[in-house]
Amino acid sequence: MLFAFSVAPATTDDPDGSVSAAVADAIRVVRESGVPYRLDSMFTTLEGEWDECMPVIKAACDAVAKKSPRVSLVVKADLRPGVTDQLTAKVERVEQHLHES
Repeated sequence: MLFAFSVAPATTDDPDGSVSAAVADAIRVVRESGVPYRLDSMFTTLEGEWDECMPVIKAACDAVAKKSPRVSLVVKADLRPGVTDQLTAKVERVEQHLHES
């Protein structure tokens, strides 16, 4: 299963509005969890089961909450029990189609 999530403070004291320091705290939690993940500019995608991914997402929110009293969270899930190694395989399948045309 894949869980794509975006977590950020809804408020910031940074003069330019940046939320990167709080997001870095959230990613630190993800890295320390040991759950396979991929980071991009808008989302972090975890691969694993409900019971291992949801606590990581909650802990990432808790890390952001230390910087802001209000936290924004978006989660999207691809629930395919028994299917693994999709962090890269899904992208590879799309790339294959692009090279065929």
